[in-house]
Amino acid sequence: MTAETFFANFGHLADAPNGVQKLRELILQLAVQGKLVAQDPKDEAASALLEKIDAERKLLVKAGKVRKPKKYEPVEEKEQFCLVPENWCWSRMGELILDITGGGTPSKNNPSYWGGDIPWASVKDVGKSKYLDSTIDSITPKGLKGSSSNLIPKGRVIICTRMGLGKISINRVDVAINQDLKALWLPACLEMDYFYNFFLTQDVKGTGMTVSGIRQDALLNMPVPLPPLEEQKRIVAKVDQLMALCDELEARQQKQQQGRARLNNAALDALLTAREPDEFAEHWQRISTNFDLLYDHPETIAKLRAAILQLAVQGKLVPQDPNDEPASVLLERIKADRQSMIAEGMLKRFKLSPVVEKSDHPFIAPKGWVFERMGNLFQFIDYRGKTPKKVSSGIKLITAKNVRMGHLRQDPQEFVTEKTYREWMRRGFPQVGDLLFTTEAPMGNVCLVEIDEPFALAQRTINLHPFGDQNPRYLMFAIMSGVVQGLISELATGMTATGIKAAKLKLVPLPLPPFEEQMRIVTKVDNLMALCDELEAQLNQAQQHSEKLMEATVRQLLVA
Repeated sequence: MTAETFFANFGHLADAPNGVQKLRELILQLAVQGKLVAQDPKDEAASALLEKIDAERKLLVKAGKVRKPKKYEPVEEKEQFCLVPENWCWSRMGELILDITGGGTPSKNNPSYWGGDIPWASVKDVGKSKYLDSTIDSITPKGLKGSSSNLIPKGRVIICTRMGLGKISINRVDVAINQDLKALWLPACLEMDYFYNFFLTQDVKGTGMTVSGIRQDALLNMPVPLPPLEEQKRIVAKVDQLMALCDELEARQQKQQQGRARLNNAALDALLTAREPDEFAEHWQRISTNFDLLYDHPETIAKLRAAILQLAVQGKLVPQDPNDEPASVLLERIKADRQSMIAEGMLKRFKLSPVVEKSDHPFIAPKGWVFERMGNLFQFIDYRGKTPKKVSSGIKLITAKNVRMGHLRQDPQEFVTEKTYREWMRRGFPQVGDLLFTTEAPMGNVCLVEIDEPFALAQRTINLHPFGDQNPRYLMFAIMSGVVQGLISELATGMTATGIKAAKLKLVPLPLPPFEEQMRIVTKVDNLMALCDELEAQLNQAQQHSEKLMEATVRQLLVA
């Protein structure tokens, strides 16, 4: 692919995943390789430019304004990371600059050093944008003197050499800098914006055990591909033009994404708030008709999954059957199962959670449904205290890290001994059909126990054993739904890590349909979630194909 073909497809390539960012990177790579603009044989060779820089530096040395520079070895072929045009040359960074200046930090314990009128730059200020016009902190003249550094005049290139390694900005105000920054004084016969663009293409490598940094000698020995001055100007103009186009493409994409999100949210909100079956059917048909438009990015599928669960627990996903046994009868069987477990010594007698008053109903449930608090629907088995000692093999230990929303993840795999398992799990053993719920870090994840083998549960995970004839998969979907997750969040506490205590969780009301409807809901949800999986896979595959096409284009252009 030629550069002309590339630019002809510029907008199309930008639609690849992270396409605009990759275009920005490619533009800069092409610029420093001499592939962005045409060479002009009339341009004065870059070698002559080096001579002018050297002459300017000698005058400054003679005037005592800069130090005498060191001698640099020529850039060896193995150091040249790309081929450059004939009238270009390779140089060391130290050969291109007139001087390099470090900085320092005034004592934090001296209040007279801080809050003055002199901008003081640190890594927090550099690299946020091309130009440095202001700083977060400022110092006084006394603070500048106390920092053992000089005021950097505007028009220098500020580089992070330690914290924030590789960040760069051009200061447009006089500024003091801290010890993690270096200020480069570039000669007048070198295009500063070209140097800035070049540095953005470099993956600056540092050394150090705790904080990685680059030594000044290593920085000044960095190889730089140098074009003639006139070509530098043409490159800068072309880069500015193409970056402006990238800005337009990015703004257009953001506008499209915002529009798509608004359309998606409006369609789902209308569906979720529909009160009558005819109104619901109308909104569902509208979504079905515009499905490709509404769900053309993988990130939109998450909203669709959430809407499916919300519709399921509100009784809008499958029709009600008047022949179904009402949920109130199911509650009686749940009550009988609780009493039977108490009578047989399998369950300690406990205080029931209060009745769910109509004012506590999170929505209007269909006829035949009831609301019941989780404390009356489940036997709560939690494991308190410090997490048991782990060993390299033995009985599997399930922690909050394994419990994901809707599924149990096998990694990371941790184990406890058989003895520890028996002692730690004395409160009760999970069984197939139970639910696992995480109370903290993260809070609210729930999954179904489908492992038909012994395992231990760590703290911050509650085992929920359903009483009576309930469909545990429906109960999982109900807890996963936005409406129930919202109720859980309202009862959560904690300043640093948000969590919910078992006593509060027991008060959360769950919408309970007739058992036969629970079965229909689960079947419908599973089918729709499978369609979501398929659609998400297709969208991801399309994005991967687009990304591979972009990468192939980049490779062709960079090696051409």
